[in-house]
Amino acid sequence: MCGEASSLGELVSMVQQLAPDLLLLDVRVGEEDGLNVVPAVRALDPPVNVLLFSAHDNPSHEARAYADGANGYLYKSAEVDLLLDSVRRAAAGESLWQRTDQRRLNNFVKASKPPVGEHAPLTPREQEILKILATGATNKQISVNLGISAETVKEHVQHLLRKIGVTDRTQAAVWAARNNLL
Repeated sequence: MCGEASSLGELVSMVQQLAPDLLLLDVRVGEEDGLNVVPAVRALDPPVNVLLFSAHDNPSHEARAYADGANGYLYKSAEVDLLLDSVRRAAAGESLWQRTDQRRLNNFVKASKPPVGEHAPLTPREQEILKILATGATNKQISVNLGISAETVKEHVQHLLRKIGVTDRTQAAVWAARNNLL
């Protein structure tokens, strides 16, 4: 280990300064969404390899990690041998995504792209809900966070899914990441 960060700003700065072979990244960095740094560190020259590490099985997070170029996504419940092997392989630049993962996640990514030339103008409230939705939050959690009813959140979510042309929350999270809304 060459460093540890408690905020996204500190993390990106540290990665730029230290140029590690691998960033082992928790999906949560303090209270922030760790997935937001994946595109930034993958865009560095040379790109930094990223292995996501999470305690939660969240398809939205996994799809966003894949879409943004992470080398893999591993659950904290993984056996120590698998973790060590995954860290070595990701540090060497290998992709840990299995073919079945790639097919499934490619379908999410493709479905999350708007048609050519189409721009979905989201209201500020829809953007706010989309950002929270992309963290894997439920409608109830979003409603508590924003101080609105769960029914209102449900209506907003349904409307924004139609507006951006996707069919589920995971695709919406990937769409948001691809369109730099996170």
